[in-house]
Amino acid sequence: MKRAALRPAGRANADGGADVDNGSCALLSGQKRTAGQMWMWLLRPAGRVSNGKGTDMDKGDIRLKKVIVHILDSTVGIPVLSDTLLDYGSDFGDFLRGHICKIQSSDDKKACEFYKDGSEVYQQLADFVEAGFSDDAFVEASQKLASRLYGIMNKNIGIPQADFVEALFEVDAKDYLALLKMDYKASYTHQTQSDAFGNTNGIIKFGAILPTETQKLSEAAIINLSDFTISLTEKKYEVNGAKAYYFSKLFLCCSGALSPKSQLSIVTRAIDTVQKKYLNDGEQFEAQMEAKQVIHNQLAETGAVDVPFVLDKVFKEKEECKEEVQEKLEKYKMGADARIEPQAESTTRRFGKQHLTTDTGVEIKIPMEQYQDGEHIEFITNPDGSISILIKNVGHITSK
Repeated sequence: MKRAALRPAGRANADGGADVDNGSCALLSGQKRTAGQMWMWLLRPAGRVSNGKGTDMDKGDIRLKKVIVHILDSTVGIPVLSDTLLDYGSDFGDFLRGHICKIQSSDDKKACEFYKDGSEVYQQLADFVEAGFSDDAFVEASQKLASRLYGIMNKNIGIPQADFVEALFEVDAKDYLALLKMDYKASYTHQTQSDAFGNTNGIIKFGAILPTETQKLSEAAIINLSDFTISLTEKKYEVNGAKAYYFSKLFLCCSGALSPKSQLSIVTRAIDTVQKKYLNDGEQFEAQMEAKQVIHNQLAETGAVDVPFVLDKVFKEKEECKEEVQEKLEKYKMGADARIEPQAESTTRRFGKQHLTTDTGVEIKIPMEQYQDGEHIEFITNPDGSISILIKNVGHITSK
């Protein structure tokens, strides 16, 4: 297999990336580092997932066209940029497809758009598309993107060093660009040393292991090269002394709606806050379980959460409560008619059980179906205001 050629990146000029402040969207400078990286790819198969538009997308639907990798180790001080495309095999191709599918199916994914007047990334991608997706144009654009990202990382040491994989791929006759920042993980591997007395096998700790296919990437973007819309996952890191989403704000220069997971969390927190404000302790307990039941039923029946419907079911005739929840949602730019459509099973699973904790430290998990049917559990309010929980029709108990 042909090796991808790696070269240290020189310092860029004003056109290619002069140093700028972290808050700017101008291209940041590339710098140099010595070569000598060891790659370890841990490959695992991935299943079929949704592409976020209501239809299934298999890894086999993704046709990789061009792939390149750049080494962004900010602890050394310079990146190593590849001058040639990566010659990948079927295993590594599956590895990339798995990560692309995982991003597209994640409820942490945000739908974003570029600030087209201020985004260097947008302009570089537009130039690449205009150049007709040639190999040279892809390599050049990828190097500029990697240099820009490295400049941000080098100024903010809290951002983890990584390999930056850029992949041009096609799905349903549409071209996309995957930007995958693969943060290094520390792990152990073997090492063999040979001398006149024979071989000595040892164990060493290696600090540049890449994530497995099943692990979530902290920062990644899938960009539709037809309309330049972005599917984005990211994590906050310390930038200029404050936690910030550097990947969207500083690198891509884009903005968008909250992810389905964040929206669902905001709705449940807002409902819980208002319930605590207007209800006493006994009422809160029942109201919180009812709210969770309503959301569970919505997800089971429609696959989505219709916020106005949930508020009507939870608060019924208490208009002041509904209005207060809506005011809280408006702070996050969520309208009164908000509808949330989570995709990942891990997001909806948390509404499949009632999790109860008593003031005496007893914890109970109740499957929602058994909570709703009334035949397996009963809540009894005692004359002194305390609550008794009666578990009924138990045929067998297992201790874990």
